[in-house]
Amino acid sequence: EISKRRPKLSVCSKLCFAIGGAPNQVAGSATAFFLQIYLLDIAQINPFQASVVLFVGKAWGAITDPIVGFFITKSKWTKIGRLMPWMMGCTPFMVVSYFYLWFVPPFTSGRFIWYLGFYCLYQTLITCFHVPYSALTMFLSTDQRERDSATAYRMTAEVLGTLVGAAIQGQIVASAHTLKHCPHRNLTTGHLGNSSGTEVIRSMAISQDFLSHAVREVYMIAAGVIGGLFLVCTVVMFLGVKERDGEYKAIPFHKGFILVMKHGSFLTLTAAFLFISVAIQLIQSNFVLFCTYAVELRDHFQNIVLTILMSAAVSIPFWQWFLEKFGKKTAAFCGITWIMPFTVMLAFIPNLIVAYVVAVSSGISVAASLLLPWSMLPDVVDDFRLANRSSKGHEAIFYSLYAFFTKFAAGISLGVSTLCLQFAGYDTGACRQPPPVVYTLKLLIGAAPVACITTGLMILLVYPISEDVRLRNKLALEELR
Repeated sequence: EISKRRPKLSVCSKLCFAIGGAPNQVAGSATAFFLQIYLLDIAQINPFQASVVLFVGKAWGAITDPIVGFFITKSKWTKIGRLMPWMMGCTPFMVVSYFYLWFVPPFTSGRFIWYLGFYCLYQTLITCFHVPYSALTMFLSTDQRERDSATAYRMTAEVLGTLVGAAIQGQIVASAHTLKHCPHRNLTTGHLGNSSGTEVIRSMAISQDFLSHAVREVYMIAAGVIGGLFLVCTVVMFLGVKERDGEYKAIPFHKGFILVMKHGSFLTLTAAFLFISVAIQLIQSNFVLFCTYAVELRDHFQNIVLTILMSAAVSIPFWQWFLEKFGKKTAAFCGITWIMPFTVMLAFIPNLIVAYVVAVSSGISVAASLLLPWSMLPDVVDDFRLANRSSKGHEAIFYSLYAFFTKFAAGISLGVSTLCLQFAGYDTGACRQPPPVVYTLKLLIGAAPVACITTGLMILLVYPISEDVRLRNKLALEELR
């Protein structure tokens, strides 16, 4: 009866909430799939420097998560809410930093510092948006079913955002990688005579310069389009979502931090999805390199990426139905294990038809890996509330710490995978890579993700919040309200 009297969220509010989170995934998809190959082949910094940029940027983003969470707990209620000012205030600066991340400066000696600085700045600003946005789930409604429904809307929009990001970036910049200009190695001045040979070499140099300039331009165009989406979607969220002040009051951050880190179900869930997210990150960040250099699918990679994400977008409603019918833990095991045989298949059977089959199948698992942690985290928060009934205002701490651990692990995986390419002998800007690089890319796409997913699912076995526990917690919280 209590839940029946509680006002429900309108479809419009859920849609506006979901739209607000989509640009984060649009930009995240673009950077996940293309930033590594952009740094190596377009900006042309060496693999070691690229690994430092990717690791330090992600690690810095992870460090800023609990810091932002701390300041959010100290934030006062305003006319537009406690969380909304954070998201509205950081968005314009985030758009600028994102654009310059995809800009090649005219100098060469300081490019490493340029990309490191702007990637760290972008990670800081995206954290200032993402942590309050994630915590906003708890301030939309006090009804668990309504929060789960809003989360499903959000995940559908985020998967669509990931799809849009890959589509925009992939289709716009595809020519940068599919039409790479490779001069014939056996062309010498001796074959053509001094005069004609000199002309050919000069024309090839001009062609290379033109191509390099054109490639840089298309990356900036893609960045501008994605930045515009960020602004539009943030305004839509601001106009359509009402943040509820509710019953949650701020607590000292250090006290909340200690209590959260002692909560077993949070640690188990975070550890499990930490490994699973690392697996997905490894596949995303190395997929374009893998298609370009390991399996000769450089003419198809953008369409394969779109197929993965379209499959994921279509699968989100199915997984929402599945978790309501069979439980969230069961959904996690069924959904995430599905990807393992297919990633190995692609590494060992580099065929175009197989690639599309793998893409469809992988998308189903990607959808589950995106939906389930954000659907399960509110259950952990509810479990914490019952265990610590005098503690209020800890929601931002949960979301910021979860983001901290997953981002830090993703940073390590990105840095290590790019460093592996350095040790394998990756040749920056080359048309073909040596066999050790090809072998390394196959390991990063196949064996490494399977090992990470297996570890994550083994940890998830001991996750204590079953469907019975979740329903018991729901009833207990309704009695307290």
